[in-house]
Amino acid sequence: MPTGDEPRRLAQQLREGTAPVLEAPAIGSWLQSWARQQPTATALVAYDAEGQRTALSYAELWEAVQAGVAALRAQGIAPGDRVATLAHNDGETVVAYLAIWTLGACVAPVNMTEDAERRRFIVGHAEARLLLALDDYLSEAHELARQIPVVRSVLELQGGRWRAAFAGAGNVEPECAPEREALIVYTSGTTGAPKGVVLTQANLLLDAQALRDWNGVTRQDGLMCVLPIHHVNGIVVTLLTPLVAGARAVLNHRFSPATFWPRLVAEQVRIVSVVPTLLAFLLERRQHFLPEARAFLSHVICGAGPLTVELARQFEDTFGIRVLHGYGLSETTCYSTMLPLDLPPDEHRHWMQALGFPSIGVALPVCNVAIHDATGQPLPPGVRGEIVVCGPTVMVGYFKRPEANADAFAHGWFRTGDEGFYERDAQGRAFFFITGRIKELIIRGGVNLSPFEIDAVLSHIPGVKCGLAVGFENRWYGEEVGAYVVLEEGVQLDAETILRAARERLPFHKSPKVVVFGTEIPVTSTGKYQRNKLKAYFEPWRDAQFTA
Repeated sequence: MPTGDEPRRLAQQLREGTAPVLEAPAIGSWLQSWARQQPTATALVAYDAEGQRTALSYAELWEAVQAGVAALRAQGIAPGDRVATLAHNDGETVVAYLAIWTLGACVAPVNMTEDAERRRFIVGHAEARLLLALDDYLSEAHELARQIPVVRSVLELQGGRWRAAFAGAGNVEPECAPEREALIVYTSGTTGAPKGVVLTQANLLLDAQALRDWNGVTRQDGLMCVLPIHHVNGIVVTLLTPLVAGARAVLNHRFSPATFWPRLVAEQVRIVSVVPTLLAFLLERRQHFLPEARAFLSHVICGAGPLTVELARQFEDTFGIRVLHGYGLSETTCYSTMLPLDLPPDEHRHWMQALGFPSIGVALPVCNVAIHDATGQPLPPGVRGEIVVCGPTVMVGYFKRPEANADAFAHGWFRTGDEGFYERDAQGRAFFFITGRIKELIIRGGVNLSPFEIDAVLSHIPGVKCGLAVGFENRWYGEEVGAYVVLEEGVQLDAETILRAARERLPFHKSPKVVVFGTEIPVTSTGKYQRNKLKAYFEPWRDAQFTA
């Protein structure tokens, strides 16, 4: 279980060389170094909601960050303080993050798609001393400042107004303490208070370095961000990874199938990070695809949600672009596993298609990954258990949640709450698979069923746009299997047709017994399906008995 000594333990590991090498001591050091080495190289391209493009060179970005540091100091912010951001994907949000980290303070991003009560909870629980807000959220920021005593003041991010008075500040030396808290991101669970995941500068940099090396990112590359940067995926993969490579980040206000391919081509993007729902959107709007994208795009990184074999196959076959599937959590900084980039096509196809689930790859060199049983004992290949992670990219802990930390680190490793298994290749490497969230497993008559396996069957039925398996309360078996189905536009299918098609590929105990049709599926801001929110639709069948 992490303690107050955990950051010092990580610092000691870094000094003693028992953790992977940290190539620069802090995030600000990387930016300062690149500004000196390649001042005119593009560091950041940002597209706003209207599609307006702005670009900053490394020298310009460093100058803006130094002004931001001066503005933060003028507000009394010191190393170790927390600053909450009420913002969305915007170039100024990136400048704010970098300024906070260069000062040695901690960013507490507020997911503005959460409900108002959760937003207030995050600001108060994080003990934020300052709020930085874009114009859309400025009135809420001032209201929060009035409600929460620890908040000292509010600054307007829009257009750089918060730092305008300090332009040309210069001569800022980055705070160089890799064990310093850098980010506190709050989980977006559907019930209970969100948990604050505390990550250090070393956590962030070590994972970014690992992703740079794994994906072969160079100074010439562009990485496009279409995911929200209040989340670790957007922050680590497509902001910090290009930073540690001296590459350029291409930031989108939000994802849009209509602008995805044209911007990718215009910016000559080599890598983009997505979630499975975005792959589905791109397939649905495939008319926007530009074949010339293949000249620039090496692959798409995909994780942070359930990817089915069928969806991955359709994307790769349709666009001729490889999906590099991976896995990680906020609690493990970001990615912990990823498919190797250099797999021959037949091996890539095998690991993505042959075992019922697309593989999430092998452990990155920056951490260890295993499958444990409920007592913390390692399991052999092919046996399902809990995915666990240890190493210097694992979080410091949940902020002010000792009981949650005790549970999460009960056996020394971080317990992800995800069920999975692994198989070895000819070289002896462990290729991991995720079969579902343990809390979302359907327990029918004492037998655990993977919803991902059933999802794949449902989504393979012609005319089904998306199908999710939902475990609902049933007095005969404890839980039964339901199917929540969204049909493709213009398609008409009845429930019996779907149930019959599912039973052709699944045994009776795994097959859905009830179909509920809907028009949309609830997702988090990062595209994860919120399966448990669908349970209420199946309440009418609580007392029903289903027979073969």
